[in-house]
Amino acid sequence: MPATDLTRALAQALHGDVESDATARALTTMDASNYRRVPQAVVAPRDTADVAETLRICREHATPVVPRGGGTSIAGQATGTGVVLDFTRHMRRILDLDPASRTAVVQPGVVLDDLRAAAAPYGLTFGPDPSTHSRCTLGGMIGNNSCGSHSVAWGTTADNLRSLRVVRYGGGDTLHLGRGLPDAPPGLHEFAADHLALLRTGFPELPRRISGYALDALLPEHGPDTARALCGSEGTLAVVTEATVRLVATPGARALAVLGYADEAAAAEAAPGLLPYGPLTVEGMAADLVREPAGLPRGAAWLFVETGGDTPAEAHAHATRILRAADALDSTVVSDPAAMRTLWRIREDAAGTATRMPDGTEAWPGWEDCAVPPARLGPYLRDFRALLAEHGLNGTPYGHFGDGCIHVRIDFDLLTDDGVARFRRFSEDQADLVVAHGGSLSGEHGDGQARAELLPRMYGDEMVGLFTRFKDLWDPDGGLNPGILARPARLDENLRFAVLPRRPVDVAFGYPHDGGDFSAAVRRCVGVAKCRTQKAGPDVMCPSFRATGEEAHSTRGRARLLHEMLAGEVITDGWRSTEVRDALDLCLSCKGCRTDCPVGVDMATYKAEFLHHHYKGRLRPAAHYAMGGLPRWLRLAAPFAGLLNALARVGPLAALSKRLGGIDPHRTLPVLARRTFRSWARARRAPSAGPDVVLWPDTFTDHLSPEVGRAAVRVLEAAGRTPVLPRRGVCCGLTHVSTGRLDAARAVMRRTLDRLDHAPGTPVVVLEPSCAATLRTDLPELLPDDPRAARLAASVRTLAQYLEEYAPDWTPPRLDRRIAGQTHCHQHAVLGDAAERRLREKAGLTGELSGGCCGLAGNFGFEKGHWDVSVACAEDQLLPSVRAAEPGTELLADGFSCRTQLDQLAGRRARHLAEVLAEGLDGR
Repeated sequence: MPATDLTRALAQALHGDVESDATARALTTMDASNYRRVPQAVVAPRDTADVAETLRICREHATPVVPRGGGTSIAGQATGTGVVLDFTRHMRRILDLDPASRTAVVQPGVVLDDLRAAAAPYGLTFGPDPSTHSRCTLGGMIGNNSCGSHSVAWGTTADNLRSLRVVRYGGGDTLHLGRGLPDAPPGLHEFAADHLALLRTGFPELPRRISGYALDALLPEHGPDTARALCGSEGTLAVVTEATVRLVATPGARALAVLGYADEAAAAEAAPGLLPYGPLTVEGMAADLVREPAGLPRGAAWLFVETGGDTPAEAHAHATRILRAADALDSTVVSDPAAMRTLWRIREDAAGTATRMPDGTEAWPGWEDCAVPPARLGPYLRDFRALLAEHGLNGTPYGHFGDGCIHVRIDFDLLTDDGVARFRRFSEDQADLVVAHGGSLSGEHGDGQARAELLPRMYGDEMVGLFTRFKDLWDPDGGLNPGILARPARLDENLRFAVLPRRPVDVAFGYPHDGGDFSAAVRRCVGVAKCRTQKAGPDVMCPSFRATGEEAHSTRGRARLLHEMLAGEVITDGWRSTEVRDALDLCLSCKGCRTDCPVGVDMATYKAEFLHHHYKGRLRPAAHYAMGGLPRWLRLAAPFAGLLNALARVGPLAALSKRLGGIDPHRTLPVLARRTFRSWARARRAPSAGPDVVLWPDTFTDHLSPEVGRAAVRVLEAAGRTPVLPRRGVCCGLTHVSTGRLDAARAVMRRTLDRLDHAPGTPVVVLEPSCAATLRTDLPELLPDDPRAARLAASVRTLAQYLEEYAPDWTPPRLDRRIAGQTHCHQHAVLGDAAERRLREKAGLTGELSGGCCGLAGNFGFEKGHWDVSVACAEDQLLPSVRAAEPGTELLADGFSCRTQLDQLAGRRARHLAEVLAEGLDGR
């Protein structure tokens, strides 16, 4: 029956959302695996009744259904060809939390971190904690029987389930599953009784046996427990609508023993010996996952062994005992929470980091999480490395060494027929290797499409036949997630790369980290969805998703739409796509994903690229002309600044100018400087204080906040340097880049390079972080063949970076005051703020600046239609932190956008760090 009839029937029957447009379908073609399946529609149910109705209608229409949580599954089980049930929109409530019984009742769309946050005031937590804890859902964890780093202490999701409420394909009554078979499909009791011998002998004994169906949970000596039997069934048996889970007591304090070893096999062999000491984690990784200095002890592989205690001293003592027992090359105990978070971030980001080998080549899941008995892990890893070499492949193993579970991304070539054939051969040999070591093909993420075809190698044909019969008892019509687990699709079918162009796409940017290939850049997104984190923190990514909660406004969602645009199947009009345009419209171009995304997706660049092609030869939105050409308009307006400021205060004239310029009516037009920074600099007689430094007169400093430039001159001269400005006007091209006018941007950049007259290698101090970031990254990526671009990019410094590097003995004025405000998102993403932190500390400026994005983001917050999202982004972190600041707190914001947002939304004036330091010089 046509999809239109199906969606019409669903829309008439449900209270929730029913979507079959290209955007909704494109957003759910993939999870975090190598696989891609195109659905007919996406349903976001509001309650159990909606779920039951969806399953009833889909059965009537012979349409398959796949339940989906955070979409972070790594084996392909969260993709489907029929209807995708998205539980993350509405069914995400914690229905009950009982500290006395240590249980919680949750809907399947509850994000794990939300449950943990709700339990934390009672000293409780949910034990399983995969690295995607900030965005994975309880329903997805139940579907995959997820584990996480603390499973050595608290077990798998199945170990922490009390009961489930589920609906079967076709709708009907809700089943209540749990210990003692309170509800069960007809014939399940008889099925278990008829096969007791095989159920007792057919499953390997190891802590991370996730593969296949958990039929041994039906044994009478184990309960039986239908909830446990369904856990890990990957949405193939029934759809969970409610779960009662067990909570565990969380230690009052924690410490981290970090142990260094000669190689990963040595670390693996040491791991089982630490388990008797009762650690909370025994995690392992090798040096090829550590891309930056991290303060790790000496070694080429490390174990992260977390310990707990009622007090910090008790946790530290526990960790020290483990150090003494570990016989490591080198070791340390970390107790500082911030230092612990830094180290754990390396481990948690590995699912993304490992998708790029140290030489930059791509690596993929497929053999992401097999497990062996912990005592066999060392020999297994040696054999695994040998198997990789035999097939000419490379990988970076890491994972849950205490449980014998290894994660790895391997540099499979999944773009060519020969590469896919090698992928199959390796997968078959790898399955045999895991079985030879007494292991499980999956130790955490499920079999999905990646491994289910190989289950006969692990279990034998008789047990796999029981899996099929078990599936049929629950789902006789075969409508739930077909092709997964029972009667599986082949592991080399439905690969998501097959639909992409085989030749590089003609693009404007150079994409130096992706071989100049836009498709490869888009492929960076593997779907781990760190961008879907809604909890505020030091990271920036992804402000628009946190504001709207919609997948289309996440970095992953936009990358998925670009992938489908290149594929041309769901989104069919290429660069002219309105679906991609609309999703990118709310991208703030904050560049946060460039740093915060574990694989370095750079959506700001992709957005500029898309807009460049989308509007080529066509009329653009008014804001692209008004704000894209801002440097030119400000130069023309400079002689008439006083008059224009007066006219801007006339309501009707201001409204007209905003309407013509595509500016949101809520916005106030910035005040033009009566005297530009450049004119002030030309007029003054500058003392020769020392070696020259080029001070970049960016558009914002020159025409809108010249006081920042004047302050920077004072600071540099006080530090014994002579700031000089380029003799002719220069521009980084930022506003052209952010509006996708890349031909104009390149022309401006070339003209700037022609006009620069300083000696090569002279440092260039740029006061506006967005301009500094443009010069550092966009300039060489848009002009990759011009060596002058690379030289200028390498010369760029922020004021703090310059002072630290070239005037290290200079002592700033002692200001001794508290600070609040905003770290510019481009500063965070491209330039880093370590030097600024150290300079503030030397000046006695204490406190933290907000993470996230201010929400103005250059032209974004001024554009018509962006007001609500812009304000929501500011309310995420910046405005609450400013409201909470004590009287007399200094508000700092080096970015013009951040200062403008604070002025217009909070009525507070923030200052550039240069201004605050210059003011302090007066008191010396």
